[in-house]
Amino acid sequence: MNMNMFEQFASPELLSIPTFILSMLIPTMMINHKPSLIGNRTTTATTWLLKKIMLNMTNQLTITGQKWSSLLSSLLIMILLSNTLGLLPYTYTTTSQLSMNMALAVPLWLATVITGMLKKPTATLAHMLPEGSPTPLIPFMIMIETVSLLMRPIALGVRLTANITAGHLLMTMVSSATLNLLNSHFTLSIIMTILLLLLTLLELAVACIQAYVFVLLLILYLKENT
Repeated sequence: MNMNMFEQFASPELLSIPTFILSMLIPTMMINHKPSLIGNRTTTATTWLLKKIMLNMTNQLTITGQKWSSLLSSLLIMILLSNTLGLLPYTYTTTSQLSMNMALAVPLWLATVITGMLKKPTATLAHMLPEGSPTPLIPFMIMIETVSLLMRPIALGVRLTANITAGHLLMTMVSSATLNLLNSHFTLSIIMTILLLLLTLLELAVACIQAYVFVLLLILYLKENT
């Protein structure tokens, strides 16, 4: 049983050297491979599924926005692999760290804003003032919309961090309770084990959904600016 449940979110070390960077690079190394003329069934199915997902997500974008498809698809796979690999024993979930999620969210959000300012600055600035706002409230509406715009990357990073962290903490609590009840209440420990398996399936679904939501929100931000 862990004395501190938050120890699982501490960066692992190898010979007193943090392996945080290596944990971040593992998903990247898994998706960056040399293309081959003949793919196996796994790569074919993965490519087909990825094309369907990205087509569904980017069909509402303009031609300028659809140029981001390669970046968005790579981001989707990287976050998905980072979330799911963290469910394996003796692994480290990099997306449970707010620093990494903010490092992904802030530059990508800023890129969408800069794209909007360069491509259509009038329409981008028009989002700062909702149509039909009363004249006396215009300064306050602009301030509110500006704060809302600046909160977008924070919401992206915090949402992903909170969902991944909460799921792992809940799994740790249930697994610790299962081990403690194994000798004293065997029947209850069996029930807790079944609950842990169901919770693992739920966390697997959450890992996939959060990767999808992260990329989908970026697409919505990009849609406003292209």
